[in-house]
Amino acid sequence: MIAFEVKDMTCGHCVGAITQALKATDPQAKVHIDLATHQVQVEAGSADSRALAAAITEAGYTPVPMGGQGGQAGGSGAGGAGSCGGQCRCA
Repeated sequence: MIAFEVKDMTCGHCVGAITQALKATDPQAKVHIDLATHQVQVEAGSADSRALAAAITEAGYTPVPMGGQGGQAGGSGAGGAGSCGGQCRCA
C-alpha cells in the first residue's frame, strides 16, 4: 500500500480529480481516499510511488508520502470552483 497525505484535497471534486489522475497512471490501481484525514492510499498495480505522486502533483495537489514512502513531491494547484466554492485547488 502506498500512502500520501494531501492537505490541499478539500472536497469531493478534489477526490474525483485525484482518483482520475491515479487511475490514468495505473488503471489497475485500487484507490482509497479519506477526505476527512486528507489521506490517499493506493494499492498499485504497476506504478511506483514516484509515478503516483507525480500524477497527484500534475492534477494540481501536493502529495506528501506517508509511512516511509520515498520521494517527496510538491506542487501547487490552479485554483478553481468545485463543490467547495473555490476554497480548494480544484480545476
